[in-house]
Amino acid sequence: AVIGIPDEIKGNKIVAYVILMKEENPNEGLSFEISDHVGSTYGKHARPEKIVFVDKLPKTRSGKIMRRVLRAKEVGGELGDISTLEE
Repeated sequence: AVIGIPDEIKGNKIVAYVILMKEENPNEGLSFEISDHVGSTYGKHARPEKIVFVDKLPKTRSGKIMRRVLRAKEVGGELGDISTLEE
């Protein structure tokens, strides 16, 4: 999942939440590799400034990723109504 976080200089900065395959281990080299791949594929403007490795993403029961929950956690805001959050 990718979200935009407010930034004083750029307006928004990109934060990517990544789930790795079981045989992969999160490390700084992998973060750089992912960021470099996104930058070369979609352009430097799309390169995430931060990559967070997670085991799972917050989803609704219908399977939609709850990006507002990720955004709230990132900026330290209120989570709001999470009654539709998949358990």
